[in-house]
Amino acid sequence: MSVALPTTTAAVRRRPRLLRSVNLTAGGVLIGVIGIVALVSLVWTPYGIEDTQGGRLQPPSAEHWAGTDRLGRDLFSQLMVGARLAMTVGIGSILIATLVGVVLGLAAAVARRWVDDLIASLLDIAIAFPTLLLAMLIVAWRGASLESAILAIGLSGAAVIARLTRVAASRVLAMDYITASQAAGTGMPRIIVRHVLPNIWPTLIVPLALQFGGAVVTEASLSYLGLGSPPPNASWGRMLQEAQATVTAAPTAALLPGILLVATAIGINLLADGLRDVADPTMRGIR
Repeated sequence: MSVALPTTTAAVRRRPRLLRSVNLTAGGVLIGVIGIVALVSLVWTPYGIEDTQGGRLQPPSAEHWAGTDRLGRDLFSQLMVGARLAMTVGIGSILIATLVGVVLGLAAAVARRWVDDLIASLLDIAIAFPTLLLAMLIVAWRGASLESAILAIGLSGAAVIARLTRVAASRVLAMDYITASQAAGTGMPRIIVRHVLPNIWPTLIVPLALQFGGAVVTEASLSYLGLGSPPPNASWGRMLQEAQATVTAAPTAALLPGILLVATAIGINLLADGLRDVADPTMRGIR
């Protein structure tokens, strides 16, 4: 006699939750490994990134785990420093985007109607402007440096965060309990800290996570064009640019930075997908 397997709602929902947990874990592991490599590079690398005594275009070996580039520099050491650079750009640009974007968005949400409309129009213009082009203009104006890249990428992402903050904050401020708090004499700064910010962070966490991955790719693009962090800093984008002339003789010099960029982008997307479900409980029963 066969027994039918239970197919309750709880059993059906358990599988999507498991899949999303896998996404969160896989994304966390990928980004965590890159982050650990970045931290280790602060205190140790197999060789100095300016050491050219390894021999030109050497294949991977026990002495040089990823081989050497056309100048004889150790590729594994450059990849480690590139990870540190990517994490620095990602974290720095997200901090700038969060600070500028949240402040602008909250200002628009609590301001008078004409100020709100003005800020919203300016944000739409900023969002329509290509991110890479805006970053290139800022870097060209301030000069090529790591700080310029972080500032440019952070300001480019601030417009999106500001618009999301404005919409989410306006929705919260229209709630009845906010009106009751204002009637009771609670000041707007206290309302923002106690009610608005805790309720809008689930809306912002996923775009911020995705902008982290976008910042890493944008910095690599700027470095590829010669507008990123200058030598001796080893950017994955500049490694790709330098390796294109010798890709047939030393393919690892081009493949490894590209693989790390793809892995970072995939890790961030998986992490953002998992964070969305953690931040927004209403998504857990969907899919």
